[in-house]
Amino acid sequence: MNRLLILGTALIAPLAALFATPALAQSPTKLLNASYDVSRELFVAENEAFIKSHPGVTIDQSHAGTSKQARSIAEGLEADVVTFNQSTDIDFLAKQGFVAKDWTKAFPNNASPFYSFPSFLVRAGNPKNIKDWGDLARADVHAVFPNPKTSGNARYTYLAAYAWAKEAYKGDEEKIDAYITKIFDNVPVFDTGGRASTTTFVERETGDVLITFEAETRGIVKQYGADKVQSVIPSVSLLAEFPVAVVDKVAKKHGTEALAKSYLDFLYTEEGQRIAAQFGHRVQNEKVAGEFKDQFPAIRLVKVDDVFGGWDKIQKDHFASGGTLDKLYGSR
Repeated sequence: MNRLLILGTALIAPLAALFATPALAQSPTKLLNASYDVSRELFVAENEAFIKSHPGVTIDQSHAGTSKQARSIAEGLEADVVTFNQSTDIDFLAKQGFVAKDWTKAFPNNASPFYSFPSFLVRAGNPKNIKDWGDLARADVHAVFPNPKTSGNARYTYLAAYAWAKEAYKGDEEKIDAYITKIFDNVPVFDTGGRASTTTFVERETGDVLITFEAETRGIVKQYGADKVQSVIPSVSLLAEFPVAVVDKVAKKHGTEALAKSYLDFLYTEEGQRIAAQFGHRVQNEKVAGEFKDQFPAIRLVKVDDVFGGWDKIQKDHFASGGTLDKLYGSR
């Protein structure tokens, strides 16, 4: 009898472990995507589409200026993936050991599934006749864009204006600096992020022109109506890529590496690209780009590498402590 009891006990333990194993080995089903400030609606749609093919998965979102997001991750925000609007903020995470140093090679197009550029949004009828970057320095024009110290969106605005000025003033640094200073002087309020600046311009009716990504201007016109606001495409602007990366340090901790990669891969699929285009982004997929060609006016886009010598040089010359931005922006 005792022998039977011992044998039965010996069999129960392995069987219990066998049946418990699937629950213990269950794949993680939750991700946190830390993204830029004006991407809320885009990723609501992207997430819903991704979840349809991944039942039971939950995608949580966090939105703020990308520099703030990067610092938050370094300080403990456990985001599995980032979908930013500036590569320097992912480079910061790479230097902190949160993202692979070769993160730009993990996904196509330097890990940028879609792109946009700084563009203008004005009051209906364009009462101030604002057409190009030079108009932003006029005394009667008050531009609205966020703080370039906290917002990747605003840094693109600063760089796009600087790129235009380099052409317009043929590299004359004194004239370029004077032009940028006039623009800063004309900004009534510097919000911390792009969406707050949209609220300032559209709902508080402050300022004459909002400078933000073309994708955001298209969304605002659709939401508020062409009888209130209209978009204006400048003669030239700066290519703004939207880089993505798996936050390896966090994903490894959560066991979400595979799910995180699948999620970012989805942004490159025809479905993911079509959603991005519907929300005003210019996409890399040629087939989808062709479907939306008539909706996107032609514009000459210059590149960071060509105008400024790359992001590393920009960081050193413009955004580092004591750099050009510090000198021109001052203590605003």
